[in-house]
Amino acid sequence: MTETELAGSAAVAPTRRRAGLRRLLLSMGIANGALSALYAGIGTILLPQQIENIDRAHKVTALGVVAGVSAAVALIFNPIGGSLSDRTRSRFGRRAPWLVAAPLGLVAAVAFLGRAGTVLLVLAGWCLAQAVANLYQAPLTAVIPDRVAPTRRGAASAVVGVASVVGGVAGVGIASQFTGHLLLGYIVLGVLLAVTAVLFVGTTADQPSARRPRPERDQRSLGRRLADFMSALRYRDFALVFASRAASILGYFLVVGYELYILTNYIRPPAGMKPAQGVTVLAAISAVGALLAAAISGPLSDRLGRRKPFVFASSAVAGAGCILPVISPTFGTVEIFAAFAGVAFGTYLSVDAALVTLVLPRSEDAARDLGVLNIANAGPQVIAPLLALLIINHLGGYPTLFVAGGCCGIGGAVAVTGVRSVR
Repeated sequence: MTETELAGSAAVAPTRRRAGLRRLLLSMGIANGALSALYAGIGTILLPQQIENIDRAHKVTALGVVAGVSAAVALIFNPIGGSLSDRTRSRFGRRAPWLVAAPLGLVAAVAFLGRAGTVLLVLAGWCLAQAVANLYQAPLTAVIPDRVAPTRRGAASAVVGVASVVGGVAGVGIASQFTGHLLLGYIVLGVLLAVTAVLFVGTTADQPSARRPRPERDQRSLGRRLADFMSALRYRDFALVFASRAASILGYFLVVGYELYILTNYIRPPAGMKPAQGVTVLAAISAVGALLAAAISGPLSDRLGRRKPFVFASSAVAGAGCILPVISPTFGTVEIFAAFAGVAFGTYLSVDAALVTLVLPRSEDAARDLGVLNIANAGPQVIAPLLALLIINHLGGYPTLFVAGGCCGIGGAVAVTGVRSVR
């Protein structure tokens, strides 16, 4: 081979790598968007509507129990899914078997859920669906550290974040078209997820893992392993970021999980607009705000070298926005609230991830400590439905729910001000 041919080969290799990365990010974004569409479409539209159809008089209580218990199931099965895929050995790789099998199982789970005629069966069906969905979500999340170089993981995370926002809006929009045919809505969202999962695996082949050694089993007692796993919370800045994230997520899910009922029982949509359509409008407004805020605040925080002001502002804006529907319970005010929430969420999404990496106690335990921080994401989703149930039924109804969400957002802003190691 001549020098010219060698030089040409060297130039082609980076081009092929870039093309491969673009293909991976595109298909990964679509897969994550479909997963977000399923969660948002079911959790925001189909599930509340199904429970209202079954037991209108006790719908708030029933939804709180179903959402809270199923979120606890998700919290358990996410690490189980990650551990199982870590230990899987096949010629198709560690993740691919789960990325194909779990979505196919999920189609059956949501079909069962769509046929449920009692609240108890709805609870069983949604718990089953959450368990299977997390057997898929965990290996999907692991694709970034598996397949993307550290220098490109910021771009990969941005793709996933944007796809999740867009997918959530799409899921709400799709689900709102099936409020009169819930079973079909469940199946459409499940099949959409399965198709995108198969396409993802088919277009981005994983590395064979059949001959890869399995991780050694930890011989320590469960108590010692749990204490070690949670040890990062002894570090002040890490604990404050954990508290800030937990408070902000709790405030968000207190309100979002009950939007359909809010537009049914508290704030009336404009004439001719159904509550489910109103939820779609609010989701679209939030998504536009989130995308614009993420595109601006992320690069700006890099340029300024400051993270805390952005996280503080996002939490404070979210908290302040929750007060508006209490002062003026109109659909126009709720639209303004949705814009506030979207801007806050987009800012938080793009900057908080960077803040988190700067308060990790030790780099060698980064993955473990990020797992601890995931509790601040998932834990509030377990608590929020049950707390919302208490507030709506016994502590002042929907106005108090908005106030509680606002207080959580402000609490998240206050917590981050105590961080000392990051500007």
